[in-house]
Amino acid sequence: MRGRTALVTGAAGGIGAAVVRELAAEGVAVAALDANTEALGPLVKELAAAGHRVRGFATDVTRGADVDATVERVEHELGPIAYLVNAAGVLRTGAAASLSDEDWDTTFAVNATGVLHVSRAVAARMIPRASGAIVTVASNAAGTPRWNMAAYAASKAAATSFTKSLGLELAGHGIRCNVVAPGSTDTPMLTSLWADGDARAASIEGAAATFRVGIPLGRLAQPEDIAAAVVFLLSERASHITLQHLTVDGGAALGN
Repeated sequence: MRGRTALVTGAAGGIGAAVVRELAAEGVAVAALDANTEALGPLVKELAAAGHRVRGFATDVTRGADVDATVERVEHELGPIAYLVNAAGVLRTGAAASLSDEDWDTTFAVNATGVLHVSRAVAARMIPRASGAIVTVASNAAGTPRWNMAAYAASKAAATSFTKSLGLELAGHGIRCNVVAPGSTDTPMLTSLWADGDARAASIEGAAATFRVGIPLGRLAQPEDIAAAVVFLLSERASHITLQHLTVDGGAALGN
């Protein structure tokens, strides 16, 4: 992978930042995209100071024209994009029967339409080169109903289905597309759900009242666990793997 270029969305924190670090450690030049420039700056500065070729690009993935312009800049400044990781995501919780239009629209704009915008722009440049790998970070909620997470689950199901259909269409061009589906991962997105302080035990043990099983492996995932799966699927070690859905949740979805 050394010497190639990757584009990672949602790069400012959580899983996205872990993917940036993992790719940089592999010698990949990384375009780190995020709308949160305040959080993105320190990560880029840290990795650049350590000798890695990482650059930050302030980009809102919900705006197709902005994404196209950023992808053009990335290819000009860092080189042809060999790897794309769609890791940008938002979580809006609430009962399905009373979700607001704004919560639904925002969730889909980032989690599903954002995947379309970035994948479309990058794939258009990969096709003439007849090579590339795309990984979308979805969620185990895409296939397992979750209480008060209908918008998030539906958006991740959409992103999952889109990525697999994209992979089918791009396979003839030598481009692989796969999905990594995390479960409960120790990130700010998860901890934002903890109304009563540190609720790790509840996440691990499950909650019968909301029909949620626990995590059989007995621990939360770390962002690095997800990043390792993403980088594997991008790498040549996965050269014959496409249209696949790799769940990394410690068994929480019971293999679903």
